[in-house]
Amino acid sequence: MQEIGKKSLASGLEALGIQKVATAYWNLSPAELVEHALANKEGVLTDTGALMCDTGKFTGRSPKDKFTVLDEKTKDSVWWGDINQPFEPAKFDALHAKMVAFLADKTVYVRDAYAGADPDYQLKLRVVNTQAWHNMFCNNLFLRPKQEELSSFVPNFTIINIPEFQADPAVDGTRQANFAVINFTKKMILIGGTGYAGEMKKGIFTVLNYILPHERNTLSMHCSANVGKEGDVAVFFGLSGTGKTTLSADANRGLIGDDEHGWTDKGVFNFEGGCYAKVINITHESEPEIWDAIKFGSVLENTRFIADTRTPDYTNTSVTENTRVGYPINFIANAVEPSMAGTPKNIFFLTADAFGVLPPISKLNTGQAMYHFISGYTAKVAGTEMGVTEPQTTFSACFGAAFLPLHPTKYAELLGKKMNENKVNVWLINTGWTGGPYGVGSRMKLRYTRAMLTAAMEGKLDNVTFVNHPVFGVAVPQSCPDVPSEVLNPRDTWADKTQYDLKANELAQAFVKNFQKYADFANEEILAGAPKVASQTN
Repeated sequence: MQEIGKKSLASGLEALGIQKVATAYWNLSPAELVEHALANKEGVLTDTGALMCDTGKFTGRSPKDKFTVLDEKTKDSVWWGDINQPFEPAKFDALHAKMVAFLADKTVYVRDAYAGADPDYQLKLRVVNTQAWHNMFCNNLFLRPKQEELSSFVPNFTIINIPEFQADPAVDGTRQANFAVINFTKKMILIGGTGYAGEMKKGIFTVLNYILPHERNTLSMHCSANVGKEGDVAVFFGLSGTGKTTLSADANRGLIGDDEHGWTDKGVFNFEGGCYAKVINITHESEPEIWDAIKFGSVLENTRFIADTRTPDYTNTSVTENTRVGYPINFIANAVEPSMAGTPKNIFFLTADAFGVLPPISKLNTGQAMYHFISGYTAKVAGTEMGVTEPQTTFSACFGAAFLPLHPTKYAELLGKKMNENKVNVWLINTGWTGGPYGVGSRMKLRYTRAMLTAAMEGKLDNVTFVNHPVFGVAVPQSCPDVPSEVLNPRDTWADKTQYDLKANELAQAFVKNFQKYADFANEEILAGAPKVASQTN
């Protein structure tokens, strides 16, 4: 074995069971990794300087092929089911052995990194890749140790990622040739058969979603976060299409992070050292911070060029609509480093309600906050997916069900506890439709949504009159600076009030039906946050 870099074999790959590879490159710089990626024909350079790579057959995560080893550590703690699928320890060991043997004549790229900006809650990672661009992705998305920290670096979690390795489902216990398997006891993730780099990022997010709440009584969150000049922290939860990235990107506030955070007794910290942003239809006008971050050192995924140029065509969906860019967080001018700040003052649940029922802004009590957190609601609109001809409800527990190893009520109870301890405001923001459902009403104006967020963060809603919504029970402000008062009460924006009442009841029924699978584990305070299913009349 040839090792490039200052790392002894015993403290390096042999500790992972890897006895032999052709060459191991340790902690290469972005410039070196770009050179390797180009030499290996893994990607091409764009005229922005960014490296453009394809992820192959898989252009997104494959949740049905994600498994967790079921053993003494996990059998009674993990929320088993469709999201957390059990995997036998013996099958994991055999799969690991096959992957190690596969590496015998391969070049590997090894990276040491951190997950978690707060040193007291940090996970030390070692990632072994067969592709240089994957190693660069890890350099961008995880936290980068200082050079002097590398010589004594000892990991406490490992990823072995081999896209070229295909599992045999009949032998290996996987569903198909691709897989991602987490072993919490051996502190290792095995990924194979897929070139989608996001599997590594979300694998570690899943690990932290287990360790922090279960072992450290710390809330892990799938959210973005920023901080104002006065130190006031805001946290933004929301599923795809709700405006989480857009609304948390504020030139007047420092960006703590765009996707994954922990909330300790001291405050909020980012899990990551970078951002992984969608670039479909991006323009400098729509997302200037992300646009400017697409430069040398960043990695574009599954994009294409404008004909006869090296200029990315962000409107091109020929490979996927899930085109992305990964870059270090310091590529964002107003990023906070280290990515930590104090206790949140305001939390925003963002939903794009295509039914036009929910208020554009409303305040939640603790029970409602926990209920809506577990629900994780938004709505898909016609045209976003094949076969979707009218709005469809979408629920994802804690706004990230795919990454929750524990039962959603565990995270919700931690949220409620922190709300009460710190007197945090929780707001439900509807960035969706007003004046009627999709096809009848119109999308809420972005300037109104921004005005409502600003008013909430600046305390300008503290002393206004609130009225409880008749179905959802949330407190609706009756005035807000720079927002017409008639916009604030959704029923008033509908021409046909009876139709509004019917649609509100329909949405409430969807919430209640979705929550049934969590109800047996929910306490009375959470259950009290449910909407009231009853017809409303004039």
